[in-house]
Amino acid sequence: MKALLSHAPGGPDTLRLDELPDPTPGPGQLLVRVRAAAINYPDVLIIEDKYQMRPPRPFAPGGEVAGEVLEVGEGVSGWARGDRLIAVPGHGGLAEQIVIPAAAAFRLPESRSFTEGAALLLTYATSIHALWDRGHLKAGETLLVLGAAGGVGLAAVELGKARGARVIAAVSSEDKAEAARDAGADEAIVYPRGPFDKDGSKALAEQFKAAVGPKGADVIYDPVGGDYCEPALRAIAWEGRYLVVGFPAGIPRLPLNLTLLKSCDVCGVFWGAFAARDPAANQAHVEELFALWDAGSIAPRVSATYKLADAGQAIAAMAARQVIGKLVVEL
Repeated sequence: MKALLSHAPGGPDTLRLDELPDPTPGPGQLLVRVRAAAINYPDVLIIEDKYQMRPPRPFAPGGEVAGEVLEVGEGVSGWARGDRLIAVPGHGGLAEQIVIPAAAAFRLPESRSFTEGAALLLTYATSIHALWDRGHLKAGETLLVLGAAGGVGLAAVELGKARGARVIAAVSSEDKAEAARDAGADEAIVYPRGPFDKDGSKALAEQFKAAVGPKGADVIYDPVGGDYCEPALRAIAWEGRYLVVGFPAGIPRLPLNLTLLKSCDVCGVFWGAFAARDPAANQAHVEELFALWDAGSIAPRVSATYKLADAGQAIAAMAARQVIGKLVVEL
């Protein structure tokens, strides 16, 4: 089989399209013919050895896949050859075949394409866990979403509206603002590019405060980090919840006196660990996502597709932080 492999730490240019032996499923596993693999920011980090998970090399990036079952391992029930599925294996998706735990697979409805399916799980499951479990978002509350035009950002916008919240989308360009409005955001603001000096940080805080209103944001969804964190936190409501989702702009240093002054919570969001620790709760979230998808309340936005040989270009685009929605590699 063909696979796009990382042989040494580095950027997308270090990836090589190679031939590997076809894998074989072990007990409790499924052999899957990959039909589509979504590109997410962890794919940028994992090939540079900057992610919390460091698989042994050579390995294929690609942490989110859609495909069909080729072979069922010993002890697996409920799955048969030809069944369509989606899964988040963490890596290995940029290959023609992959072995995954059967327990980690979810059925893909016949009404959905592999490309759509590959774009759903990681971003929407992260966002529903963040907003429902960690942020306790309620109808009528104000939600501020940073990086609102990316995969997790657009998912948070749509889920916030599905929950009945007022959603303020914060983005870095007007075309991203348009995408956030299309996803249902009540208002979109365009913030400048960091890093910020003291005056720039203060100006950004005032921009966030003006957008969310005098009460502040009840929930702040932050998949960006860096110099955007403190200004956003200054716009939080009394007893608000600040959701720490990711750090493409860098890991921020947070002045903890702000949490005291606002009596607010700063909550980490680690969906992968949540799904592993509480698979029943994660299953319930995924079922709710499919129901919201069927109702038209959410819809993964795929802005571009690539061939396997060109998947490095997709990872490079993700690294440049210019992507709206999701990028998908079709096999």
